[in-house]
Amino acid sequence: MAIVFFVLVALLVLAVIVTANWYVWRRLFRDTTRGPGLTRRTGAVLIAGGWILAITALVAERSGAPFWLQQVLAWPGFLWLALSIYLLLAVVAGEVVRPLLRRFLERRARATEPGPVTRSPLAETDSETTPGTPAKTDPPSDAEHLPGTPAVPGGAAAPQKGDAGVPGGAPAAAAVVDGQADVGAGVPGGVAASATATDAPQVDRAGVPGGAPASATAAAGPQTGPAGVSGGASASAPHPQADPVSASPATPDSSPQPLATPDTTDTTAPTGPSRRLFVSRVVAGAAAAAAVGTVGYGTYGVLRGPRVKRVTVPLAKLPRAAHGYRIAVVSDVHLGPVLGRGFAQKVVDTINATQPDLIAVVGDLVDGSVKDLGPAAAPLAQLRSRHGSYFVTGNHEYFSGAEQWLEEVRRLGLTPLENARRELPHFDLAGVNDVTGEDEGQGPDYARALGDRDTARACVLLAHQPVQIHDAVDHGVDLQLSGHTHGGQLWPGNFLAAAANPTVAGLERYGDTQLYVSRGAGAWGPPTRVGAPSDITLIELASKQA
Repeated sequence: MAIVFFVLVALLVLAVIVTANWYVWRRLFRDTTRGPGLTRRTGAVLIAGGWILAITALVAERSGAPFWLQQVLAWPGFLWLALSIYLLLAVVAGEVVRPLLRRFLERRARATEPGPVTRSPLAETDSETTPGTPAKTDPPSDAEHLPGTPAVPGGAAAPQKGDAGVPGGAPAAAAVVDGQADVGAGVPGGVAASATATDAPQVDRAGVPGGAPASATAAAGPQTGPAGVSGGASASAPHPQADPVSASPATPDSSPQPLATPDTTDTTAPTGPSRRLFVSRVVAGAAAAAAVGTVGYGTYGVLRGPRVKRVTVPLAKLPRAAHGYRIAVVSDVHLGPVLGRGFAQKVVDTINATQPDLIAVVGDLVDGSVKDLGPAAAPLAQLRSRHGSYFVTGNHEYFSGAEQWLEEVRRLGLTPLENARRELPHFDLAGVNDVTGEDEGQGPDYARALGDRDTARACVLLAHQPVQIHDAVDHGVDLQLSGHTHGGQLWPGNFLAAAANPTVAGLERYGDTQLYVSRGAGAWGPPTRVGAPSDITLIELASKQA
């Protein structure tokens, strides 16, 4: 039954991870491109490849793979874990920004978009005539007809000399280039005709009843136009000579002018991306930049080394002579394939700079074997304090060979407290193994560490996990120093850490016992911290008698 439950939980977790990554790929790559192509395929390879590296790095670390291989896989694999978290968070946050941005762009487009421009056919105002085109004038009355131009029945005359009047009010158009051409009379049937002449003069014929002008075309030389033919079709014929009666000189600019479509709006199809595509690209770019920037800054914060945090803790049983006693607390250094000897040296230098009276290393010092990480831990031999350096195991020591590491830290000058106690001049210092050691028969033993002590003296307990506080309360401990939580390490991981630990970071009181939890000096997995900066805490004990 337990196996079935484990499999179901594993499948559920896998489904959540796959769905989340598909969603990230969709928002960052599919929605920002017009169709399938290189960008989408690259995005799929990037996301899938990142997770393959991350899982392989975790397996390599736990399975004891060659250390060089762990180092090769750790950096890209663990960084991808952090990056994928913040890509998902940034894309989810983008869902809030997306509709707001689209609404803003729509309002801006409506505010800046010009009104529709309409044109009517052959309509030009007196002040807006096209260069080279005769200005439009009101048709003359019967008494104002131009000499030699026949009147058009119905009260309208041809707008220019050489056009024949057509019953029904439609003019005949003629374009003349370097010469004259004779335009045929209008053809009954209502179809407009045009006349174009090249290298020839143009003359006009009498209109034929029917309401439509005729079309005449000449390629070269003088032309004369025949009378219009009834039936509604235009007539076109070359003429060997011009008509001397109605000849008119060519206009300076007589190339045909394009006619506008009646009542049309001047619109232009957009050539750039659609508004939806533009918004998707902006949101995706901002999400990617935010995720990369967050992970980059969080990684820099770890690699530069921990900062010193000073906390004063009053103890009722502490004698006045011990007022101001300083304990440097360091936890969760996590030396491994990412954080190595250089990082250990930064931790040692930072601790020594505080000039502590006592140094307490409260677990999770390493992630790997003594063989691989012995050189990385070597700077710990440089730790200096008035009353020595003490060490208790964390859960990761039991993943890395606790017995070997206990011997190694002894060699480096630290004193392991394996369910043991030391009576210092002004208080008792005790330490218990981590609860993970129970699987190996080396779990915490509070009776052995605290059972026979003088309860009139103040007692400080080193225990890796905050959950051990309840046993500390039962045994009358005054102050417990712990780590393990990393303060959540990657926000919003602090909410998960709070669900599993009584205190995530800082100082809290449980009955007569106080608990201080350090956020740790290093990082596990991704060498990145967001919302939980690394620290080395300098505890200053205060006597209430001072």
